Amino acid sequence: MTPVKTGTKASVTVLRFLEVSRERLRLELVAGERGLRQRIPEPTINRPGLGLTGFYRYFANRRIQVLGSAEHTYLKSLDAAERYGRLREFFARKIPCVVVTRGKRAFKELTVLAEEFQVPVFRTPLITKHFVNAATILMENLGAPVMKVQGTMVEIMGVGVLIEGRSGVGKSDAALALIRGGHALVADDITVLRRDSGGSIIGLPVKLTKYHMEIRGVGIVHVPSLFGVSAVREQKKLDMVVTLCRPGEEPEDDLVGTVHSRDVMGVTVPQVYVVVEPGRDLANVIETAALSQKLRRFGHDAEKELDARLVAMLSEGREVSD
Repeated sequence: MTPVKTGTKASVTVLRFLEVSRERLRLELVAGERGLRQRIPEPTINRPGLGLTGFYRYFANRRIQVLGSAEHTYLKSLDAAERYGRLREFFARKIPCVVVTRGKRAFKELTVLAEEFQVPVFRTPLITKHFVNAATILMENLGAPVMKVQGTMVEIMGVGVLIEGRSGVGKSDAALALIRGGHALVADDITVLRRDSGGSIIGLPVKLTKYHMEIRGVGIVHVPSLFGVSAVREQKKLDMVVTLCRPGEEPEDDLVGTVHSRDVMGVTVPQVYVVVEPGRDLANVIETAALSQKLRRFGHDAEKELDARLVAMLSEGREVSD
């Protein structure tokens, strides 16, 4: 697996948060558009209840600030001058952005200060609890460590497989054969890997080449146009790595049935080596390797079962050929 870009934590801006969550969180920009480029240092959510009363000793100013029903009701109870003063002190804490939930109207003081301090203010019809839960997951994913690697990723009956190897070894050709066989493309040539909060590695395509493949002798093809929308996936958990290699390039300890392991951003992922030889059906071999990995996840290991049977037969003094 050749890194194109090493694993680092993604830098999340307010604009990026808006782009990813606009539809899901039903966000509407109310004011502070000039502040969309600023970063959100901490990938979580804060409700500034105590802060609005003037207590800022433990105020989490580096997070997205959410004004729910309680905060809105409190601010509404203040007269205009006091509300302006409390909100001014709130914005002066260098917060990244503010979200008003439950479709509540943003106070005039809120929009005026948003423009002055260049802090984006959004509104959503979601109730506060649902917004906080969904936004927390989105921010964790956006802020998760990511890396780009050279390799083509496919889904084979629910198993996410990254096919890697030297340039020209046949990664895209093997993936194309798998797609024709009913499996799905995740990413071709360059795959983005992200470690989520649950400790899984998620593979997804580069935006520019999403749903496209480059086939030698054919050129660029749009996979869903040729094979239907079921032939592509937005993203997939990485379950195994298949390394295509020339004869003699496989590890010395690579015996029949050997399953190696690969450390991907701190997560151990099974790895198998497939030797590329003339006339060998790579797609069929990769598919079989993926299905074998799927069985191992369910506790069925053919190699171990065969070893156990051989040991049992030998201990009973029976011929292996029986």
